[in-house]
Amino acid sequence: MQDPAISADFPATGRIAFQGEPGAYGHEACRHARPDMEALPCATFEDTVEACRSGAADLAMLPVENSTYGRVADIHHLLPESGLHIIDETFVRVHISLLAVPGARLEDITEAMSHTVLLGQCRNFLRRHDIRTITGADTAGSALMVAQAGEKHRAALASPLAGEIYGLDRLADEIEDRQNNTTRFLIMSRRPDHARRPDREGRNRMLTSFVFRVRNIPAALYKAMGGFATNGVNMTKLESYMVDGVFTATQFYADIEGHPEDPPVARALEELRYFTSSLTILGVYPADPLRALQAPAAAG
Repeated sequence: MQDPAISADFPATGRIAFQGEPGAYGHEACRHARPDMEALPCATFEDTVEACRSGAADLAMLPVENSTYGRVADIHHLLPESGLHIIDETFVRVHISLLAVPGARLEDITEAMSHTVLLGQCRNFLRRHDIRTITGADTAGSALMVAQAGEKHRAALASPLAGEIYGLDRLADEIEDRQNNTTRFLIMSRRPDHARRPDREGRNRMLTSFVFRVRNIPAALYKAMGGFATNGVNMTKLESYMVDGVFTATQFYADIEGHPEDPPVARALEELRYFTSSLTILGVYPADPLRALQAPAAAG
């Protein structure tokens, strides 16, 4: 059955696009969240968005934040400009392996290659084994380069799936600094899907994501946020970032619990609109069940 959020403007392809080479964590996210779809690798996040926008893929998988490293650079700029809509989120537990050519031993490794985000998640292991880091374009691409080079002193930091795909040995597993290391991905579509609601047991609670700019009046942000507090709407994320390279032009990204048609959320958004110069809903979607498991780990 075709996903209702997939636009009829293009024939369904059965593909979901992700950034990176086969074996990337985006690939794992696709297999986890949409196992019935073909994962389509793309060189950049922009290419991933364009694959969905052009109809080459039905959906796009984009990482937005990691529990160890923080938010993924450029994604918050890309989301509002993409023309796509968030229809789901999925959390992927990031297990990092040290991958090397067959026959290499851990004591042979003097340098390791990976994406800068992953390198920052394994600092303790790399320091302990005196391994120098090399920044690669992405995780699975680094594994591919290590496999092609065939040098026993060089390893890649990537997923076990990447090691399997490129024929590399796993010299060490789960070497990430934090055992709750998790990346949140958003699934994007050409068409929004606002029809879903929580079930009778209260599961599948809904989230709404949006971006806004406040009006140039005193205490505008404080006043804009007041509507969520007075209406009892929980805001799970609020981040600011510059736009157009200007220090005085600030855009905010927010996630809240609830659906825009829920009366408390509708009242809070109405109040927000009064204090904003622009407001764009990026998506309305169910919370991933793994989201609830992140709270105790984050509090520790």
